[in-house]
Amino acid sequence: MSDSESVKARMIGPHGLLVRYGFVILIAAFFVFFSLYTSSFLNSENLMNIVEGSAILLILALAMTLIVTMGGIDLSVGIALDFGAAFAIVAMKDYGVAWYFAVLIALVGGSLIGLLNAFLVVKLSVSPFMATLGTFFIGSSVQRIFTNGGGPISFRRVDQSYRDLAVGDVYGIPSEVIIAAVVLLLYFIVLERSIIGKRMHAIGLQQSAAAIAGIKVKHYLFFGFIVASATCAIGGVIGSANLRMFTPLAGYSYLLDAIAAVFIGAAIHPLGRPNVPGTLIGVLFLGMVANGLNLMGLDFNTKDALSGIILVLTLALAVMQKRLR
Repeated sequence: MSDSESVKARMIGPHGLLVRYGFVILIAAFFVFFSLYTSSFLNSENLMNIVEGSAILLILALAMTLIVTMGGIDLSVGIALDFGAAFAIVAMKDYGVAWYFAVLIALVGGSLIGLLNAFLVVKLSVSPFMATLGTFFIGSSVQRIFTNGGGPISFRRVDQSYRDLAVGDVYGIPSEVIIAAVVLLLYFIVLERSIIGKRMHAIGLQQSAAAIAGIKVKHYLFFGFIVASATCAIGGVIGSANLRMFTPLAGYSYLLDAIAAVFIGAAIHPLGRPNVPGTLIGVLFLGMVANGLNLMGLDFNTKDALSGIILVLTLALAVMQKRLR
């Protein structure tokens, strides 16, 4: 048997099927299980709830995808979300700013987190992990100090147009889904279909080689962190518009799922690299699991334990796929 024939034989064997279709099989298995176990899972309204409930996570996961593509990690995505929400709510409540200016102010608030990350990583050469971890602790402390220990800042009289960013709809499609879809499309164009995205992937593969090739690595890293944090602030706007308040450290709950979604997406890519479509699949998978466990009526602790087990098994499958690939 020739080398090419042996490769084809391996790819249609058990290992090959696992490499190519492992996550498809996993997603299908959970989908069938939840469909059979809970009668309301396949309801069109429930499926829309999964999509709608995944909107903020998708926005943060896309920001994480940008940073991971360039070979880094951003542990401060939740802080950027919090700053976006805080800047918007405080601007409207304390200063009477119009809702559309509040959205711009939210983007500025999130960008401050990215600016700090960029300064630490690019100017001081701190590793992305340590830099963003430091930003996480600084941002967490600032929120507690500003709110006198972590109490929420409520603004029930928020402009209805601002609230519609979360609870409104356009031709029956929820506003937050539309916003997330626009962010998804922009990230897909930039990361998957533009020269900017190709350069970012080159930086992620090997910074030194990218620099030799003439790519301005520091420029891409600097602005990449700022863009990622500004993107997370959009999630903060949606969250604060929905609840009509700013809740300190609310963004932390999205961090681990955002990381997981990116690495799930990388695992299903033929080259094992971060990618926008894969991140979308990872987010919807996590949303489906969370929704299905809720419909099963499990208590809080059991649901969290099962979510953790499923997440660990999913990431283990990702590692196995990489090795087999």
